[in-house]
Amino acid sequence: MSGKYVHCDPQEIASLFLFEKLTPQQLGRLCAEGRVERFDPGPVYTEGDPASCFYVMIEGTVVLSRRVGGDDIEVSRTSQRGVYAGAMQAYLGDRVPQTYTNSMRVTEPTRFFVLPALAFSDFMQEWFPMAAHLLEGLFFGAKNTQRAIGQRERLLALGSLSAGLTHELNNPAAAAVRATATLRERVGKMRHKLAVIAQGHYSREAIADLIEVQERTVERVAKATTLSPLEASDREDELADWLDDHGITEGWRIAPTFVQAGLDVDWLEQVAAAVDADILPGAIGWLNYSVETELLMDEIDDSTTRISHLVDAAKQYAQLDRAPTRVVDVHELLDSTLLMLSGKIGPRVRVVKDYDRSLPEVPAYPAELNQVWTNLVDNAVFAIGSTGGDGTLTVRTAREGDQLLVEFRDTGPGIPADIRSRIFDPFFTTKPVGEGTGLGLDISWRIVVNKHHGSIQVESVPGDTRFQVLLPLTAPEPETGAGNAPGTETAEEPA
Repeated sequence: MSGKYVHCDPQEIASLFLFEKLTPQQLGRLCAEGRVERFDPGPVYTEGDPASCFYVMIEGTVVLSRRVGGDDIEVSRTSQRGVYAGAMQAYLGDRVPQTYTNSMRVTEPTRFFVLPALAFSDFMQEWFPMAAHLLEGLFFGAKNTQRAIGQRERLLALGSLSAGLTHELNNPAAAAVRATATLRERVGKMRHKLAVIAQGHYSREAIADLIEVQERTVERVAKATTLSPLEASDREDELADWLDDHGITEGWRIAPTFVQAGLDVDWLEQVAAAVDADILPGAIGWLNYSVETELLMDEIDDSTTRISHLVDAAKQYAQLDRAPTRVVDVHELLDSTLLMLSGKIGPRVRVVKDYDRSLPEVPAYPAELNQVWTNLVDNAVFAIGSTGGDGTLTVRTAREGDQLLVEFRDTGPGIPADIRSRIFDPFFTTKPVGEGTGLGLDISWRIVVNKHHGSIQVESVPGDTRFQVLLPLTAPEPETGAGNAPGTETAEEPA
């Protein structure tokens, strides 16, 4: 939007704090190269447009905003004379994208001193060469540092996840190994018992009855229900007494296995009725080995299924062999992240999933969203742990208009109001030295806002902190390179 040109008075320009130390000759060149413009209420420039001018407000009111998703979010409003915005990195030339990083509008008739970007760059290099070099070093040094620490942040997260995954895989793997060794022993005893039965003087009918009882017992194992500890103890006592009454030695060793398999006294009475009394001790021993074998195979099946689920979760989390952007179910991403972080979450944090499963799939970069979930879960767990007690992490999904909401709520101590506005700034952290880089939320902000054109915000009171991520339900527009995150450009607000 173009304004109305008015007279440029060097003395008025000198009254602005940015130019108060300039010589009369420099002020004259400013007025010669620049201009004073008067703008009526409305837009001055738009985020993403080529940054052609540097603006210094002489009088009026200016409002800066950022585009987040489909909304313009106001980031600054001021009437202070001398505030500046616009082409603030013009002195860096083509080494950075020369676009406006925000939108500016005025709410009342406002006058600006307007300097073309090229002239601003020339004056910086000519009048303040040392300052220009220092600013260049600060700008690119900060970006390089941020990039290096960002990579370190990712490596630390990867190391933590690898340790957690290894721990989670070790338990079912060890259980499968133990069950396999025990199974081999039990199968050996079954072969020995079979040989004993074969050498005995049992009729063909008795052996057939025994095999039928074995098959029905195995079927019963598959349908066994879990008993409470008190119920299991009472049933073990009943079975042990029955076995002792029927001359079965060491019935107290057999009873727990039968209880685990879902067998009871009524079932043993059916076994006793199906076989002759002289066969009963051998039949009970045979059935015990059969039950143990089935239980061990169930344990191996459970362990290997757990390992398979963990591997699937790891692939889902890392998005191996998948396109970088695709339509995804956020619940799958959340579940894989929570599973991968289960070791870090630990037993003292209760995880509650409040999912709206009717939500549609959304276009996204799934591997990067998993990084966002990881950062938010990690912060929530740390916050809960800082209280020294137990806590709850609630992960909720819902629909809000044309956006999908993912909310992480923890019962930690909360974020103090005086630092809440800084938590997304690069390198800002509340964790002790060595425990946080201050880039987790900054990276999350970039992924959500810049890559997905969504938004991320926080609400916090003691005992109830909520990080809310809003993602558009439709595919984001292609990136133009215009939207930079807070902290990467100094034009975030008028100085």
